[in-house]
Amino acid sequence: MRAIVVGAGIAGLATAWWLREAGWETTVLEQRTERGGAARTEAATAGTLPGGYVIDFFGPGYDAVERMGLLDRVRAHDLALEGVQYRTPRGRPTARMGGEALLRLSGDRLVSLLRGDLELVLRASLGPEADVRHGVGPVRVDPGGDGVSVELTDGTVERADLLVGADGTHSRVRALVFGPEEDYRRYLGAHTAAFLFEDPEVARALGRELHMLEAPGVQAGLYRLSEATGATFLCHLAPDGALPADPRARLRQVYSGMGWHLPRVLETCPPRPFYDAVEQITVPAWSRPRVVLVGDACHAVSLMAGQGASMAVAAAEVLGRELAATGPSAERIGAALARYEERVKPVIEAKQAAGRRTARWFVPASAARLLVRRQALRLSSTRLAARVMRPFLTGPDTAGRPRV
Repeated sequence: MRAIVVGAGIAGLATAWWLREAGWETTVLEQRTERGGAARTEAATAGTLPGGYVIDFFGPGYDAVERMGLLDRVRAHDLALEGVQYRTPRGRPTARMGGEALLRLSGDRLVSLLRGDLELVLRASLGPEADVRHGVGPVRVDPGGDGVSVELTDGTVERADLLVGADGTHSRVRALVFGPEEDYRRYLGAHTAAFLFEDPEVARALGRELHMLEAPGVQAGLYRLSEATGATFLCHLAPDGALPADPRARLRQVYSGMGWHLPRVLETCPPRPFYDAVEQITVPAWSRPRVVLVGDACHAVSLMAGQGASMAVAAAEVLGRELAATGPSAERIGAALARYEERVKPVIEAKQAAGRRTARWFVPASAARLLVRRQALRLSSTRLAARVMRPFLTGPDTAGRPRV
């Protein structure tokens, strides 16, 4: 049997791996044209972050990567951050969460790495023989009883037993088959941005910690990637989800009141940094005949909830395992897709609900809320807090089944 997977990000590559493990032939399509190291170097030179920013990878996805035999390769990209230091807009330290506390919260199973590095590991795991095509995507989808036809942007038509939409929050597959993005988008009141910078002096000053400058309605993170380079993680409240025509100008405007190393870093911001709205995607049903969604295309949990990459990898495993024992008929494939959704969706809905509840604490809108959050961060470093919070972060275990 054959599957067309749209999206060569974390969700798409993990899905392709598990489908291939189940005996399926896979073709992965990616609209982006970049390929591997050369394009990655070019992107870094331009100051952009291929694949986004640093993620704390733990929980169900961490367990899935271990079952894939890729844990050592993923851990090789660990930035080995020693903690998170919170600061005032002028750089005065206010609260700190040490790396040992973060490890306790994750059950000592955590790695901090760039999203793009996780993508590289997953892509390499498919091997050079894998059919991964860049610079092409779907323009029309025609599902039928005996398969699905996908017309591509290069004019060709591909046929398969299943189409997998793993192409992120702005999924083209979802738009073509399930309807416009507005039907599934839930804006959470903030914008986020990220870019690389090259400044050896600032990189040395950052050491091995993530530094978070915070003020009501805004926060800016800085961390070192190497002796000469660093990266930003920016998040600020915004009245609506409309993105600015000039994201660099918006960032310089929003963060103009902050000091420390941030003004110097903002001077190096590229014209088109990574910039997006913070939102969730909630799709009532994740599949149609011969078509299924996975990852952010159907269950983006947002920065507020975290673990988006982890949940994408875990969901890909469940999808692959459910499809492993099915046949080519539409009925059997449909039943497998229903089981996949039944297993994963309740966990996703719980994480999305938690993200919505904690949204006002992710970027506090007032000085009073900032003070409360700082105290909560101090308390979270205790062993008792780790025992209480760990199940909410990593998710429950389920009777020998993959943790999802």
